[in-house]
Amino acid sequence: MTPDTSYRAPDLRGRVALVAGATRGTGRGIALALGEGGATVYCTGRSTSAKPHRKSMKKTSPFDLSRRPETIEETAEKVTARGGKGIAAVVDHLEPSQVEKLIARIRKEQKALHILVNDIWGGDQYVEFGKTIWQVDLEKGFAMFRSAVHTHIITSHFALPLLIETAKEKDAGLVLEVTDGDSYTYRGNLFYDLVKTTVIRLAFAQARELRRKNVAAVALTPGFLRSEAMLDHFGVTEANWRDAGKKESGFLESETPLFAGRAVAALAADRNVSKKSGRVFSSWNLSDEYGFCDADGRRPHWGRHSASKYGDIMNSCDEGFYKYWFGGPIDTIYADWP
Repeated sequence: MTPDTSYRAPDLRGRVALVAGATRGTGRGIALALGEGGATVYCTGRSTSAKPHRKSMKKTSPFDLSRRPETIEETAEKVTARGGKGIAAVVDHLEPSQVEKLIARIRKEQKALHILVNDIWGGDQYVEFGKTIWQVDLEKGFAMFRSAVHTHIITSHFALPLLIETAKEKDAGLVLEVTDGDSYTYRGNLFYDLVKTTVIRLAFAQARELRRKNVAAVALTPGFLRSEAMLDHFGVTEANWRDAGKKESGFLESETPLFAGRAVAALAADRNVSKKSGRVFSSWNLSDEYGFCDADGRRPHWGRHSASKYGDIMNSCDEGFYKYWFGGPIDTIYADWP
């Protein structure tokens, strides 16, 4: 891929970010994009070069992430190579003590935290698309919920106090929840649907509780993600990825993880980001707004592609949708809570 030389990253020097789930995919793309702006980025995950046997283990599927070769050390090195400071940290975000220790480390080393990205997923191997609630494997479903929702809650629980303290001093803080889709339409499997819509709701609930703390909470969805696992799935590399369009035409409108990462960088640099708090946005619509491009200079737009191929079926969350989220007894009777 020929890098786009016209892109100018927003200035994020002096900002400290935690990207939870930065080993690969969207998390890695976000970490790299924050690095382009000069941020210090703590990259967390469980895949580490300290366990080299992972690379030699036979994968049963490209989506078996536990056996993929990417490591958090590689992500941190790539962040530094792009102009930031990447710091790798081995963390299981299902373990509260490990997350608490991580935040204590960030507090000690940086005395600040400006950006929190909750991108922990790890649920691909548990998804059973097309199976109904009476057909699904319950343990797989509950495992997906633990890995993709419990982890986000645990991480925010420990990270938000430092984020709030930091936001008192200067720029607004940002919590970014990574989901799949910017609508509340059904996603093909009960547990997958619950996870991805719950992540959007997490952004809203955090925004409500952070509304007086100078910290915004936003959910973000990428489009058709050209991740490491997806490239393997189609049997292509980043050098010849267009060949996969012969099997799946939608792949031609795919985006690299860096595209969603640059969306996060744009949000982090937006001094009016509080106006977006509590809502879900797509990488392609944010590209229209902020003008950033993908690594090769393209500006893929999954929304337009979907509309041209399937009709206007996205049903993205809009202000008409959000109005049902506000008000109610808490806002009316207990307006000052919390």
